[in-house]
Amino acid sequence: MTAINKALQAVTLGEAQSFANLQITPLLAPAPGNADYLTLSEAQALGLAVVTEVSESGSVPTLLLENSADQAVFLLDGEELVGAKQNRILNLTLLVPAKTKLEIPVSCVEQGRWSHLSPEFAAAERTFFSKGRARKAKSVSANLRESGRRNANQGEVWNDISEKMDSMNVGSRTHAIADAYEHFAVNVDEYVDAFSTGETQVGACFAINGRIRGVELFDVSDTCKKLMPKLIRSYALDAIEERQEEAPSGAQSIMDFIQAVAAAPADSFKALGEGRTCVSSQTALPAAHWRLATTWCTCARSARGCGRCFRSPPRMRRASTRQHSRTGRVTRPDSRTVWMAWKAPDECDYREPQGDAHEIGSDHGGAHRAAGPLRGG
Repeated sequence: MTAINKALQAVTLGEAQSFANLQITPLLAPAPGNADYLTLSEAQALGLAVVTEVSESGSVPTLLLENSADQAVFLLDGEELVGAKQNRILNLTLLVPAKTKLEIPVSCVEQGRWSHLSPEFAAAERTFFSKGRARKAKSVSANLRESGRRNANQGEVWNDISEKMDSMNVGSRTHAIADAYEHFAVNVDEYVDAFSTGETQVGACFAINGRIRGVELFDVSDTCKKLMPKLIRSYALDAIEERQEEAPSGAQSIMDFIQAVAAAPADSFKALGEGRTCVSSQTALPAAHWRLATTWCTCARSARGCGRCFRSPPRMRRASTRQHSRTGRVTRPDSRTVWMAWKAPDECDYREPQGDAHEIGSDHGGAHRAAGPLRGG
């Protein structure tokens, strides 16, 4: 039983919330929980984490993080860092150990600037928009498998930004994705304000126009509550761009989506921070599943398990053909999962179904069920 399967079977689906064309279905834990690490925003606010260029001349794909806290610092995949010589986003999720300096892999999201605005970076209250975040994660996963490097395809990231800015009619002197968020700040904040995070919520499934775009899952509700606004902004920017699009026909369940990815095998690599990175290259999945780009998760350093026993998720239906996909995750044996995500590009044709509560798995033979019905887009 993998850490991912265990984590998924410990949650239930909550009642979906909707605003405009964005639907969010909460993932709920049995009880609320507190993190034993700091988010990057928390650590920076306390003066315990400093992110800078690696040198005076700088290096586009690498930054330097110094964690002077007595706790680990959690960096979220796609989190934007603004300032210094140009804005960047994190290439993957990391758990940086206490009292550690670490070079972190990043991608540039401001092509037209290479001059200091500030000596340090600040964590923005957003992550990269969800379509670009999915494509970036896919290229990072591929590079990790093929060369052991955690670099994204920088040209592809810039192209995604250019297409987004053109599509949304946003001008930017430095080609910064931050200007798109600034231009639509009022609209984005309307999305953020429309959703609430439950007391025991540890994650969510995000759908735009009824089409699933991603699933994010944290280890404790404390972390989810702190980072959910950043994630909503990521999906909101895509939702604003696509508000006039017609919802796709057909429907597939959230559980089919989750269980297919959770069943993927993985190869293991040493992580930059704590834990291990695992990448899967080939799985037998229904046709819609293989488009899911990548899966990343980061596990805590603590060797205390969840203390519960689980059985395997329900058997997946067989795929008509063998499909190829790349998924990645960061794990550590006998430790809890801190974060995992599945990022679906815009062509994924999964939709939320209407109907009664759905089984998400079981522990001790008893089924976990949703707190309310799943609603379509």
